[in-house]
Amino acid sequence: MIAKVIVDVPTGQTNRLYDYKIPEEMEEFIQPGMRVNVPFGPRQIQGFVTDTTASTEVKRIKEITSLLDPSPVLSGELLQLGRWIAEETVCFLITAYQSMVPSAIRAKPKKRLFLAEDSEAVPVEIADAFAGKTILDWEAFPAEKKAMKLLNEEIQAGRVIVDYLLKNRTEKKMQTILSLAKEYQAAGSKHNLSGNAKKQQQIVEWMQNELGDKEIAQPELLEKTEAGRQAVRALVDKGLLIEKKTEFYRDPYKDKMFQKSTALPLMEEQQTAVDNILESLHKGRTDSYLLHGVTGSGKTEVYLQAIDEVISQGKEAIVLVPEISLTPQMVNRFKGRFGAEVAVLHSALSAGEKYDEWRKIHRKEVKVAVGARSAVFAPFDNLGLIVMDEEHEGSYKQEDHPRYHAKHVAIWRAEYHHCPVVFGSATPSLESYVRAEKGVYTLLELPQRVNRKAMPEVTIQDMREELRQGNRSVFSTLLLDKLKERIDKKEQSVLFLNRRGHSTFVMCRDCGFTPSCPHCEITLTYHHTNRRLKCHYCGHEEQMLHTCPSCQSSQIRFFGTGTQKVEEELTRLLPEARVIRMDMDTTSRKGSHEKLLDAFGRGEADILLGTQMIAKGLDFPKITLAGILAADTMLHLPDFRAAERTFQLLTQVSGRAGRDELKGEVVVQSYTPEHYSIQHAKTHNYKAFYQEEMLQRRRGGYPPFYYLAMVNAAHEDLAEVMKTADKITEYIRSSLSEKAVVLGPTVSPIARIKDRYRYQCMIKYKNEPELTKVLQSVAERYNSEIAKGKLQLSMDMYPYMFM
Repeated sequence: MIAKVIVDVPTGQTNRLYDYKIPEEMEEFIQPGMRVNVPFGPRQIQGFVTDTTASTEVKRIKEITSLLDPSPVLSGELLQLGRWIAEETVCFLITAYQSMVPSAIRAKPKKRLFLAEDSEAVPVEIADAFAGKTILDWEAFPAEKKAMKLLNEEIQAGRVIVDYLLKNRTEKKMQTILSLAKEYQAAGSKHNLSGNAKKQQQIVEWMQNELGDKEIAQPELLEKTEAGRQAVRALVDKGLLIEKKTEFYRDPYKDKMFQKSTALPLMEEQQTAVDNILESLHKGRTDSYLLHGVTGSGKTEVYLQAIDEVISQGKEAIVLVPEISLTPQMVNRFKGRFGAEVAVLHSALSAGEKYDEWRKIHRKEVKVAVGARSAVFAPFDNLGLIVMDEEHEGSYKQEDHPRYHAKHVAIWRAEYHHCPVVFGSATPSLESYVRAEKGVYTLLELPQRVNRKAMPEVTIQDMREELRQGNRSVFSTLLLDKLKERIDKKEQSVLFLNRRGHSTFVMCRDCGFTPSCPHCEITLTYHHTNRRLKCHYCGHEEQMLHTCPSCQSSQIRFFGTGTQKVEEELTRLLPEARVIRMDMDTTSRKGSHEKLLDAFGRGEADILLGTQMIAKGLDFPKITLAGILAADTMLHLPDFRAAERTFQLLTQVSGRAGRDELKGEVVVQSYTPEHYSIQHAKTHNYKAFYQEEMLQRRRGGYPPFYYLAMVNAAHEDLAEVMKTADKITEYIRSSLSEKAVVLGPTVSPIARIKDRYRYQCMIKYKNEPELTKVLQSVAERYNSEIAKGKLQLSMDMYPYMFM
């Protein structure tokens, strides 16, 4: 038998399948989707088996060295999906496959086998291999055909557990379970322990009286009896206690109590949405729905009730949520409704926790996966529904290889499983809304808040007028007054600023010198907490300047406003206010995000100040005021989506206020209050914004009227990258039809990052079926330079970041 293997060497030269002979003893064990160790040149490397065949045309064929997995980590569906992603995003096949499995199992693991049952419960060949022990190194198991086949069956049955011992300590967690030997289980049974072994006697007598024939985890036994491990070990050695190992999961929510919830009564529009989704589910149709509902309209309840039916049908569901929306409140909604049926996947989990959540899905122990972008690869094999909440969010697009968009992957998987997919948003992307208008998606609308609550009243404050009146503060007089009013009423406020740090930049007032990163063409940001200047692109840090290195002046001043600086000013202007600041600096430690939100929910603060992470997913009844300190922050970026992102963000932040019984109010501070994105956000009028923005997109020739693709080249040598970018652009221009618009090459908006100069070429097109092949051939032309590490090339078929 021959295995087709893609090796873990992500280069152009190795981006193909290699044939390897399957050793006879592994023939009935190896399946597509398993990882194997194979000889590759002078070394041993990992790879994925993608297929098996009876023969090969390769003359001198090498043999697979060893198996890394007892069962496939990638299903047939995910193997097929990986091939599609590699082709669609112009990336290496191994890169696509690696993105689908947790980082923990991508390490080089040592494996051990654990007996989960008494040796009598497993075949004699397996029991003999363990030779009376409960643990056995994988390498020590006899590599014989019959034994391997039996081992596979025992692993599938759960009687043998495979433990991955990883360098990054994310191996499976095992715990010791203890019980009394049968002859000692009755209370008062004689045990022949010497009078000196008082702790051992204490353990046995406690277990006889309290447990009888029941089992107990070792840590609990030690706690109950106040005994030591040595006493337990002695009792096991003497045969009074039976010891076995069982696996348990690292559960990030183990100490969290979730309030059980039941289905809420639905408004008519919600019920219509649920009915449509369930009709597609019952008929096995791949229908795409755009659920357009204002903030607070009950979109999540629609998801929950649809998923409830999915589970009752014996199927599974994936719920995708942007990372910043995956708040403890969102997790509570799903865990409270579905309990242990839910696995949660997001970046705040440790590698071990992610690994365990992934294995719950892989082992079919849960029915629902809630997570950020990569949860779209959750290894379910009977999907009934995929939900993408806040579908407009740019974070669903992966910016590193493979540069996939989770929306496209969700649609691919929905088509594979013949199930519906729901895209939900209060501010859908223009591309999605156009598809709904054309009938590609079915539009479901929730135009009102639950129980017909009023949308918050929005006031736009012209900061130019504030400046003319002598107010140089970041707070307008109106916003400050309303904050004081909320504190007096014992209500809460949220303040949004899309910048972390203390000041946007530092400048010498005498000569104009601004400290910038020596590795990137970007100014450094001042962080007051540790009084350091930081580059948010490469991580470079410097001590704060006291004198200008250019003119030796001491007139160093801070410009721009970050969250730290706003917090200081807020404390000065409203000393009675209790403020919680949430940004990347205050939430970097594990669990800090949840602690801060819990404290705010308990009423321990009057004001929640933060960056984008407070714009979504927050639902606190006492929030009656939302303040947006600088609505123009994103409006003037060199990005055709700037107006759309501004409208979306203002709408989302506004939606935090007045979600319960108390009336909500929003103050938007702006230096360009007349801009249509700000004016339409004021009236919560998505359709008016959509129509005006579509006119701008048509004039500029941008999506949804054109598709975009982008090629980025980066090199340490400026002349070299200019020459390469010129050649690439000319080749693309000559290879596509005359209808394609090829722009560039131009310097990237950030011209240098990590000591590499950057140039880009943009392609606008409507129908270019050969485009991916053209870009693939560009990558192949420069394989050798890329392999040497001198040139970096990236192809992006769905560019979202243009910096």
